[in-house]
Amino acid sequence: MSLHPFRLRRALVASAALALAAVASAQPPATASYPAKPVTMVVPFAAGSVTDLLARIVAQRLGDALGQPVVVENKAGADGNIGAAYAAAAAPDGYTLMMGAASTNAINPSLHKNLKFNALKDFTPITNVASMPNVLVVGPQVPARNVKDFIQAARTEKYSFASSGAGGSMHLSGELFKTMAQVPDFLHIPYKGGSAPVTDVMGGRVSAMFCNLPLCLPHIRAGKLQALAVTSARRTPLLPEVPTIAESGVPGYEVEGWFGLFAPAGVPQPIIQRLNHEVVRILQDPKVKESLLAQGAEPIGNSPEAFAAFVHKEHDRWAKTIRDAGITPQ
Repeated sequence: MSLHPFRLRRALVASAALALAAVASAQPPATASYPAKPVTMVVPFAAGSVTDLLARIVAQRLGDALGQPVVVENKAGADGNIGAAYAAAAAPDGYTLMMGAASTNAINPSLHKNLKFNALKDFTPITNVASMPNVLVVGPQVPARNVKDFIQAARTEKYSFASSGAGGSMHLSGELFKTMAQVPDFLHIPYKGGSAPVTDVMGGRVSAMFCNLPLCLPHIRAGKLQALAVTSARRTPLLPEVPTIAESGVPGYEVEGWFGLFAPAGVPQPIIQRLNHEVVRILQDPKVKESLLAQGAEPIGNSPEAFAAFVHKEHDRWAKTIRDAGITPQ
């Protein structure tokens, strides 16, 4: 029995609508026109920094995926606060993103007064891009060959630890270790930058350092520094023989530098979901994984909701660590 032409046309229209709905449901949500122009990815640190290198790896692939260039713009200064304030104040249209870090979005709010942005309220987390451990290193003058020996010696010898500056990841790694390992006289010696403290640890002028992995890895491999443990919850593939601090006698200890993609608060959810989908897919690419690992970073890629919960947890944890260490916000 044939259908009346009108009924046949209506049936075809309904069938086409169902097919379009099925296709739409299989794709990540996105606005129809986004992006219609280049996207800016703000890096609140200098060119050549770890954050900058990771941003450029992601930006190139993200531009290919979106069909529009993603341009990295460095706005360094004030421990990342200048760039973060700039990104937070941008129009919430998805055309300004920020490759943030633990410092900008979790640590700095407890270290700096009168910030021009609220790290929790003024950003929408998109995804956690990568994490990077620090590594506890000692110079040849320190006889300890493991963390337990180091803790025992530090309680009597009054060891010191260097960092690239007060309030940074290296410093706070040491403060948390100082509290959890119960070494109250573990003296912090801040420097301006990362190279000088590494030289002084190798030369015996400072006992130890919670060093960014890429910074100290060449010296570890050359035998000039001894790696006692990494600060992450798991061992790093770059130093698989080096245990974690947690498994070396300080259970529960965990510090990882992390880098994540953010948008200003108020960006429409379809755009956030589109960006999340693309970046997570990029981070699963074997070549991208290899590039990140070469920088000492391990790719993550999670949902906006999971990343938001993680950022809040990190914010609260470092606020407590900073209070416990007696560090006064400047």
